[in-house]
Amino acid sequence: MTTLLTLAVLVLVAIAIWQLTKIFELSQLKTEQHQIANDSDNKNNGYMLFAFLVFIYGITIFSFWKYGKFLLPEAGSAHGEEYDSLMLVSMVIIFIVQTITQALLHYFGYKYAGKKGQKALFYADNDRLEFIWTIIPVIVLAGLILWGLYTWTTIMDVNDEDDPIIVELYAQQFNWTARYGGGDNVLGGANVRMIDIDKANVLGLDEADTYAHDDVIVKELHLPVGRKVNFKMRSQDVLHSAYMPHFRAQMNCVPGMITEFSFTPIYTTEEMRMNQDVIDKVKRTNKIRAEKAVSTGEAIDPWEFDYILLCNKICGKSHYNMQMKIIVETEEEYNEWMKGQSTFAETVMKDDTSPAFNTVSSVSIGE
Repeated sequence: MTTLLTLAVLVLVAIAIWQLTKIFELSQLKTEQHQIANDSDNKNNGYMLFAFLVFIYGITIFSFWKYGKFLLPEAGSAHGEEYDSLMLVSMVIIFIVQTITQALLHYFGYKYAGKKGQKALFYADNDRLEFIWTIIPVIVLAGLILWGLYTWTTIMDVNDEDDPIIVELYAQQFNWTARYGGGDNVLGGANVRMIDIDKANVLGLDEADTYAHDDVIVKELHLPVGRKVNFKMRSQDVLHSAYMPHFRAQMNCVPGMITEFSFTPIYTTEEMRMNQDVIDKVKRTNKIRAEKAVSTGEAIDPWEFDYILLCNKICGKSHYNMQMKIIVETEEEYNEWMKGQSTFAETVMKDDTSPAFNTVSSVSIGE
């Protein structure tokens, strides 16, 4: 791969030098008139335009065939289907328009290459054409915008209806921490000025707020299937972005403010693992891992699909590793898991010191 990139760079440098040489020649006062395109030049340019048209369509078809399998599987959230429908319709329209316009552009360049003595037909004005290529894009774009606004409003319907679970996602370089509202399903007050590393209060929860006493702080996110989840998001240091691709969910985490997002998981982790697209991806991935294990002689465990929370902002040198596992399970399994978790009062506010759930050093930033 390095060799290929090196050759590509050398070729591009050579082309740049050649172009600079041509520019220098054209800038000279005594430049000969052979630089003016003749019929042969125009014909060759027409052939190259047509060849490039074939190339771009060929590479597009190849990309769909070769890399289409790397697309995300079926959405795991209730709003995901409408989100995917909007994306699909937008991309279909874009490809149709791109195909038609590029085909006409390159074909006309090939078909009507300049010839000596040939004069192009010129329209000074054509109201009908102007109306057609103005009103059609207006109608299509207006439809997409209205549909997009409706979809966005539906997705961003963050409210307390349907008995949602309240979860905070706390971002810091370079990890995630989740906080549940506990038995009362209410998050206690928090502020980065209250962070106390010595007491393992790394989220800055207000110990005087009784709502914070039963909050549950974890490093692995569990969600019950079929139940709405309202996420409250904070950042301790820089701009992060909570990205959950399989749920078609993303929201920036901004220092000094709380952002929100809401969705309802519709497939458990086990159900998603049975999705055919996921099964095929797991097979391909584990085949690559097995081949790498043989070539390197290192033991590499097989990969298994899991929902995941990522950071979609380049937040620093370890940005690539900022992720959290998400487990979607039945309501019964979720309740059983929650019973085994310790509360903030049990882990931080008790007298004896216990190991912190997260000992990453933090920098206090005012909210």
